This record gives sequence, structure tokens and C-alpha cells, in this order.
Amino acid sequence: MIDIENTEIFQINKYTIKQFNKSSMNITFISDTHGMHDQLQNLVGEVIVHAGDVSGRGGLTEIEDFLNWFKKLDFKYRIFIAGNHDFYFENAPASDVAQLIPEGVIYLNDSGVSIEGIKFWGSPVQPEFYNWAFNRKRGVGIKKHWDLIPAHTDILITHGPPMNILDKTTTGLHVGCEELQDAVLKIKPKIHVFGHIHEAYGWKEIQGIQFINASVLNERYALVNAPIEHSVKS
Repeated sequence: MIDIENTEIFQINKYTIKQFNKSSMNITFISDTHGMHDQLQNLVGEVIVHAGDVSGRGGLTEIEDFLNWFKKLDFKYRIFIAGNHDFYFENAPASDVAQLIPEGVIYLNDSGVSIEGIKFWGSPVQPEFYNWAFNRKRGVGIKKHWDLIPAHTDILITHGPPMNILDKTTTGLHVGCEELQDAVLKIKPKIHVFGHIHEAYGWKEIQGIQFINASVLNERYALVNAPIEHSVKS
């Protein structure tokens, strides 16, 4: 795994590994598993966050398989949002979705949760792209979702990236959301995690915000990227 806490730094292979401050909340970030979740190994910790695309085509069977795996992970807290592949979460009645979520799993959909003083907010929407789930038109259509994000959010979880931040495709285009970038730079969460653009996996710090693209699959849907870990002080 890779973590980006600014403490002791040492090199293991090509990854920079940094040791945790044990007084902080330790969070593991993953995204875009697309049904290959059971290939991830040695996942254990305090909090795990999945930033969407838990499935390939979003059918109920795929979603149930993911949830059965996710609920058994050796973490104190398990949080996830849906992504553009996860049609079930957009199409099913809210009551059915609520009944499906297992005990010990937190599902966020334009909603938030506070855990041990850390405030999380999650949203699955991303700018319109073909006929995928949770598509919203750029501009006013998507901005109304970002307007819901509370001002004191610590960890922001979205499926798609903000414009010009870990959003570059293999064709060289930046496809993130302009309105999301505006919202994030205004709110200034400690961490903004997302996925969606597999080939833009990684992290960077801008204006004191840790931006993380946690896609574990690359653009060819091969599982090659490590989960990313970070410690957050309350």
C-alpha cells in the first residue's frame, strides 16, 4: 500500500511509503474495483473508503457480491459511494438500497457522516458521459450537488475528479468537473478522494488539500495500483 502522510519517508520499490502518526485516524482509499475487489490483498486498518465503481455493469448480483466482501473487511469503519457503473444504486428505490446495505457499512449519496470527529461527505455524480449512471450536465445541473457539500467537510468523496486535478486521460484531455473544482477550493477539505479516470491514479497537494485518485485498476482494467493510505488528525 501507499500512504501520503507527511512523516518519516522511505522507499520500497517504486512507491513512497510514509509511516503513520498513531494519534490520527488512519484511512485506506480505493476506487474503481469493477468487480475485482476480491483480488485486493492484505486490506486491514481503521477506516476504508471506496470512491465508486464497485461493479462492472451495476446489476444486483454484482452489488451484493461487493457488499458481502466489503462488510467482512478487517476495518472499524467501511464507507463507500457508487460510481457511473453502479446502476443499481441510481435505479432502485431508496428503500431497497437502504435494506441492501449491511450492518457495519456506510453508504453515502449526497450525504455525510461524522466519525470520531472527522466529517465525511460523499457523492456519486460526475459530468455527463454517454449513458452511464449518475450523469449530470455540466454547469447548473451538477453544481446543485456540490452546493450540498457542508462547509466543514474533512474528507470529500466523489466518483469523478475536479477539473485539471488527476483527471487527464490517455488522449491528453482533462475531463474533470469545473464546478467541483470551484467547490473544493472554496470548502478546502483535508482530503478529496475520487477515481473514475483510471490512468490518472496518484495524489498531489494543492492549497493544503490532499487530492487522491484512488483507482486501483488502470485504463486497461488491470489491477496494478495499490490502495492509498493517509492519516488525518481530528
